[in-house]
Amino acid sequence: MTNRAHGNYFEDFSLGQVIRHATPRTVTTGDVSLYSALYGMRFALQSSDVFAGDCGLERAPVDDLLTFHIIFGKTVADISINAVANLGYAECRFCTPVYPGDTLSAVSRVIGLKQNSNGRTGNVYVRTTGTNQRNEKVVEYVRWVMVNKRDAASPAVATVIPELAAVVAAEDLVIPQNLHFQDYDSDLAGSGKMWQDYTVGDKINHVDGMTIEAADHMLATRLYQNTAKVHFNLQAMKAGRLGERIVYGGHIISLARALSFNGLANAHNILAINGGRHVNPALAGDTIYAWSEVVAKAEIASRPDLAALRCRLVALKNKTADDFSYKTDDGKYDPAVLLDLDLWLLVAKIL
Repeated sequence: MTNRAHGNYFEDFSLGQVIRHATPRTVTTGDVSLYSALYGMRFALQSSDVFAGDCGLERAPVDDLLTFHIIFGKTVADISINAVANLGYAECRFCTPVYPGDTLSAVSRVIGLKQNSNGRTGNVYVRTTGTNQRNEKVVEYVRWVMVNKRDAASPAVATVIPELAAVVAAEDLVIPQNLHFQDYDSDLAGSGKMWQDYTVGDKINHVDGMTIEAADHMLATRLYQNTAKVHFNLQAMKAGRLGERIVYGGHIISLARALSFNGLANAHNILAINGGRHVNPALAGDTIYAWSEVVAKAEIASRPDLAALRCRLVALKNKTADDFSYKTDDGKYDPAVLLDLDLWLLVAKIL
């Protein structure tokens, strides 16, 4: 069992270990309003009960990333409170819409372990499942984190690295039940550009920039009940390389997603996160820009009104997206790159 005060170190994890995370969370309209205030989300489906009702839903669902962050936040105390870095994501699928009033819980299973060559840290792979009060799966994902060892002299564990899909297969994407775009109002959605109008290789500059305030990122992380010290404890962080509190990587994901409305306004839902990396840290005062590249397109069986668009979403700090750059001449990430995320998006089609 996790020591809730001090969290797990690398030695505390074992292959196949199942961790039920504390503190179920009932989502409220206040959470949704605060999330909107933090990021300025403008997607019509999540903003308007009337628009959502016209699209077959009971009302406006909670933003997919708010669901992700709440579930992620539940896992921090058990998985990554002693982490050096969150290394990546894979096989993330959004399965059931969440509405205000739903109560979310999370369970994780350890699916991989690898001690690093320095002997002081190890990588822990976990598959996390978030469910609602009806035990319906709302989101599932794999992430891996580099976690400190309690004792560098402790023996190494057997290395097990799970095989993970590079991309969630299009046939495994889950379309929210009852959602349709048969009577779709593109004017209210904010763009006339539909699925058919995108071409593989298209690059989209999301134009706007948003500067991170210290109060914003700390408030956001508290909203998700994420207890990671690196986001809150300035005294502890002053002794480190950066000397400041690090912005939660999910905050960058949500900022980039909000910015992506410019150019992807009809991409209302995130169906899957195929993979992603937090490439560099962000600090308060950094200004975030973003751009997307269309990587693939996929039809949805028996659905003439909607389809999937696979996009690479890149977030930059203090550098505009005008040239769509993210790698330097030597093939390494540009120091301005914060996030490199691979997404399946649900997009309205022209009927």
